[in-house]
Amino acid sequence: MKLMSIKKHIPNTITLLNLLAGLIALVYAFDDNLQMAFLWVCLGIFFDFWDGFAARVLKVSSPLGVQLDSLADMVTSGVVPGVAMYQMLAHIQENNELYTVTDDTFYMKLVPFIGFIITLGSCMRLAKFNIDTRQTDSFIGLPTPANALFILSIPMITNTTASEFVFDVFSNPYVLVFISLFSAFIMNAELPLFSLKTKNKNLSDNKLTLLFLGICAVMLLFFQFEAIPLIIAFYIGLSIILLLTKKSV
Repeated sequence: MKLMSIKKHIPNTITLLNLLAGLIALVYAFDDNLQMAFLWVCLGIFFDFWDGFAARVLKVSSPLGVQLDSLADMVTSGVVPGVAMYQMLAHIQENNELYTVTDDTFYMKLVPFIGFIITLGSCMRLAKFNIDTRQTDSFIGLPTPANALFILSIPMITNTTASEFVFDVFSNPYVLVFISLFSAFIMNAELPLFSLKTKNKNLSDNKLTLLFLGICAVMLLFFQFEAIPLIIAFYIGLSIILLLTKKSV
């Protein structure tokens, strides 16, 4: 009985570590240190990947764990990317001569706040996930952790890329505004995507996830941070192909 009592707290503890990592990332994001924010978000997503697996393996899944998971994700994968996008848009306006705001109008000052559309979209996505019975074994719409990785990869790309074209694309405020709007849309779109979370300890039941993660590791090895947008696109594209394949069978 005592062992069971300890076991039931393990998944929730992992979830709280996700939240803690998100809070630390948030501090760095507010301090405009988006590189450290990215690293802590990655750590939070790592914990998020394993909390559900631990709950299933230990057979201690609970409604409390489901709610904790979404609340932790809201910070790590919802608030942090919104703040990061705000900082990127504000930073471009302050330091890039091409995009410096010379018109001191109220609406131009509001442009950086468009980044928080990501947070609003994430909140809607997580709330829908908790009540949508269709998402037990798969996702509908881009998961918030995947979207957070994409958003937080942008400052990493602009700081490390040797490509002037890639730098110009991700340093363009119009592109960043589009990304903010599109990410809120794709997270809530009626688009079925396969789940990235492991179902159990059986390798055959997780072969798609493991194969996908293996390909992602190779892409990261060769393309580093620039691989992250490619991985997100690959994830969406592969999910669409799998959906069309199932429909044609």
